[in-house]
Amino acid sequence: MKLKGVSFGELRQILAITLACGVYAAAWTALILPYGIVSGGVAGLSNLVYYVAHVPVSLTYLAVNTVLFAVALKLLGWKFLAKTIYATVAISFFLWIGERLLTDPATGELVKILEDERFMAMLLGCTLSGLSVAALFACSGSSGGTDIVAAVANKYFGVSIGAALIVIDLFIIGSGLFIDHLGSLLERVRFVAFGFCAMGVECMTINYALNVRRRSVQFLIFTRRHAEIAKAISDTTGHTMTLLDAHGWYTGDALKVVCVLAKMNESATIFRIIHSIDPRAFVSQSRVVGVWGEGFDKIRGAKHA
Repeated sequence: MKLKGVSFGELRQILAITLACGVYAAAWTALILPYGIVSGGVAGLSNLVYYVAHVPVSLTYLAVNTVLFAVALKLLGWKFLAKTIYATVAISFFLWIGERLLTDPATGELVKILEDERFMAMLLGCTLSGLSVAALFACSGSSGGTDIVAAVANKYFGVSIGAALIVIDLFIIGSGLFIDHLGSLLERVRFVAFGFCAMGVECMTINYALNVRRRSVQFLIFTRRHAEIAKAISDTTGHTMTLLDAHGWYTGDALKVVCVLAKMNESATIFRIIHSIDPRAFVSQSRVVGVWGEGFDKIRGAKHA
C-alpha cells in the first residue's frame, strides 16, 4: 500500500522516528539537562558547551551533526543518512521547543520537574533516551553524532552499538575533568562520576532494547507425529526445520526429532502447536547464543581490501 509514492511501512517508520525523537528531546530537556548531568554522544557534548558557554543545546547539537553527515553519506549510504538527517533536525527542533517550554522566565534556568531527585532524574532520563536511540536504530536510522560512528563500527566490524558508544562516551564525559568552569576538582570528579553512571544506564538500555527482539531459542521435539507438528509450525511461523533420526535407549524404537530455531517471542505459539497435536511429545527448549542466516541476523564477515 502506497500513499503518493510513500509506502505504509515507510510512513510508519517516519512516525516511529518522529515519536522517538520527541521522547529523546523530552528526556534531555526535562530530566537530564536541568540537573547538570552529562552523558555521552553529541547530546552530552552539547551539554558541556551549554554548562560552560550557555549556548543552546539545540544549536550545538545541529552544528556538530552537520559536520558528521559527510561520514555517514560515504560509509552508510543515503538510506541511512536520509533518516539520520530527519532525526537530527527533528531532535534539534524538539530540543528547541523543550528549552522554550521548560525555561523559567524569572531565572532563565530549566525547570527541575523532580526537585532534589537528581539520581532518579538520571535513571528516568537515560532510560528514555536509550530506548529512543534503540528505536531509531531499529528503524534503520540514528540520532546522529556518535551514533553514526557506532553504526559504522557495527556494520563494518561487528562491534556492538552499545560497546562502541561506551568507548566514545568515555572520552566525552572524561573531558569534564579538565573544564575549570565546572568547579573545583572534587566537583568535577563528581560531575564525571555521575556522567559515567548516566552513560552506563543509557548504553545498557540501548543494548537490551536492540537485542531483546533478537533472542532466539532451539526446540528439539521428540514425537511420533513429527510431520503434522513440523507442517503446523512451518505454516504458522514460516520457519523451516530439520528432522533428526533417533531411537529410544530403553525401548529401542526409532523416532524422529524435529529441530527448529525460532525467536524467543514465538515460544508460546510453538508450545501451543505441539500440545494441540501431540500432548505426549517430549520437548527440549534451550537458548542459543546467536542465529545467523535467512529469517534471522545477517552473517557478518570481515571485509578485506
